[in-house]
Amino acid sequence: MAETNQSQTGGMFDNKSGAQPAPAQQPQQNVPVVQKDVVDSVLAKITKFEETGELKLPANYSAANALKSAWLILQETKDRSDRPALVVCTKESIANALLDMVVQGLSPMKKQCYFIVYGNKLTLQRSYLGTLAIAKRVGGVLTAVANCVYEGDEFIFSVDPQTGLKKIVKHEQTLETLDANKVKGAYAILVTDDGRVIVEIMNISQIKQAWMQGATKGGSPAHKNFGDEMAKKTVIGRACKLLIGMSDDSALFDEPDDTEVDTTVGQRAAQIEGAANKKHLGDVEDANFEEVKPAAPAQQPSPAPSPTQQANAVDDKPPY
Repeated sequence: MAETNQSQTGGMFDNKSGAQPAPAQQPQQNVPVVQKDVVDSVLAKITKFEETGELKLPANYSAANALKSAWLILQETKDRSDRPALVVCTKESIANALLDMVVQGLSPMKKQCYFIVYGNKLTLQRSYLGTLAIAKRVGGVLTAVANCVYEGDEFIFSVDPQTGLKKIVKHEQTLETLDANKVKGAYAILVTDDGRVIVEIMNISQIKQAWMQGATKGGSPAHKNFGDEMAKKTVIGRACKLLIGMSDDSALFDEPDDTEVDTTVGQRAAQIEGAANKKHLGDVEDANFEEVKPAAPAQQPSPAPSPTQQANAVDDKPPY
């Protein structure tokens, strides 16, 4: 229950004149209960879209389970001013973030995506694991491997002049060259179920430039202490996104993940429009919403996500 304004209830116990005290203000409706209508409405919309053939969810994906786990996480999600996301964010932004999650077939419990508050908008941020999961699902990835190239390694690759595809010709290293502080670059190799081999190579300058696009600018503890592992995740994330871009359903997943975070408010406009799997909930008209006004004046919406949310989204999964 929302807290009752103390100034409105204190007189009930301090009235010395004997006058009949004014009736206490009725407690406000629990905000999470109101916002849960959004979750229920999203599930109803998704069910309707499936029945009419307008939406096809990934095999073995339960929208109901994903929404339930998202609901649990949203109750703990806060903005940088430590205010609950369910209080700060608009109903429409919450609904569309949840729909975005379901359309991409992501699970927040598996750390495939995060919910981050930008101002009064809730946004879905896909993680490195989410990008990898989509690459396996729509690109048929069987194996995804990444390695770092260190100072002292012998590394040779070639580029096919006809196709432009890269190929690792030789990579030899020793135990002495394995130094996280001496990474020269990294490469990823994806093998698909139809026999394709996709190779992506990045030098350390490209990797660091990619990190600079993230919220921590490559300065998180994970980047500082495990730079080689972060480099691997960066290059494998890029390889997966290239493969996703070549899939028939690429339009569904053509958005940044947590390897290329942009904190500009509102830069993630609605992408789901005009085709199957591209649905916008609008004002979520089927939900039974009630306007909830906090007892105390709310502060202005924060222009950036909370440090906690940023840390969760980027510290163990690098910007790219």
